[in-house]
Amino acid sequence: MREVVTEARRVVVKVGSSSLTTAGGGLDETRVDALVDVLGGLAAQGREVVLVSSGAIAAGLAPLQLRRRPRDLATQQAAASVGQGLLIGRYAAGFARHGLTVGQVLLTVDDVTRRAHYRNAYRTLRKLLDLGALPIVNENDTVATEEIRFGDNDRLAALVAALVDAELLVLLSDVDALYTGSPSDPASRRIALVKGDGDLGGISISKPGKSGVGTGGMVTKVEAARIATGFGIPVVLTSADRAGAALAGDEVGTLFQAADRRPAARLFWLAHATAPRGRLHLDPGAVTAVVARRKSLLPAGITAVDGSFAAGDPVDLVDAGSGAPVARGLVNYDAVELPALLGRSTPELAAALGPAYEREVVHRDDLVLL
Repeated sequence: MREVVTEARRVVVKVGSSSLTTAGGGLDETRVDALVDVLGGLAAQGREVVLVSSGAIAAGLAPLQLRRRPRDLATQQAAASVGQGLLIGRYAAGFARHGLTVGQVLLTVDDVTRRAHYRNAYRTLRKLLDLGALPIVNENDTVATEEIRFGDNDRLAALVAALVDAELLVLLSDVDALYTGSPSDPASRRIALVKGDGDLGGISISKPGKSGVGTGGMVTKVEAARIATGFGIPVVLTSADRAGAALAGDEVGTLFQAADRRPAARLFWLAHATAPRGRLHLDPGAVTAVVARRKSLLPAGITAVDGSFAAGDPVDLVDAGSGAPVARGLVNYDAVELPALLGRSTPELAAALGPAYEREVVHRDDLVLL
């Protein structure tokens, strides 16, 4: 038995589109109900469960008479708009059989990187759990643009696990474990335990499956496992039909061992959930202040600005000498404001432009080293 699984009191479970829908689109009610019964049983043991569920776009294909997953964003959003209601409705009916109320939580990247949004996302999830409800999380596909998408729900699940301070993340798909090669190759062997990146050397990781309804694949699952284990959360990777066995602690699938230490949660999100909207080039003194002394970034240390961004957006802080990113942070100025401020001290800026300009470009509380 895996004690790290059986002893976990707060569990995040992610299930992929291919495990919930038919190949032609539309929900597979038998599969959905099977998963609901497993998670309902887990909740009955007094354990807190958060479900991260793909399937909105896939569920909307058949009702809209779409034969395959659309590639353009507008049609994806339309399919998600139809499918999300069908998906949450099926879950609500299924969990009601177990006496459980579900709460829908739809997130974009902005919801977990901007300070106020991050706090709101945490409070909502925490309150749902406190009230005995089961949160069901998905990316808000109906409004997310290319610039603010998580890209796949494997990464979203890892980040949600960090947000709620989970003790276990379970990634469910149509593959029962991580293998040394293609699962269909007789020469491939199952990898039961991954202690670190060294155990992944020489492994051929497959791309998305044949169903054509999902966006992930083994690559995104391994990356999600890296993110979660880096936050100190163990991960089990297996197929949806083995969810019950996995959550009972049976040695099925692949267990990714957690790191010993957890970083600060919101900065962890900033490092893993965001894509930079621009780059700030730092002189040697600013690099030392930010990296070695963990100080805020001031205008005096910036030599150049790249990109188009607004105040509150994530930007990379780059060593002007090497060109390598050294940190990522949430910027306090728009891109159009910064060029006039570069190389000037904050007292000088306050005297010339007013007290509003006596502030950091990136505050140290909104900055994470890369």
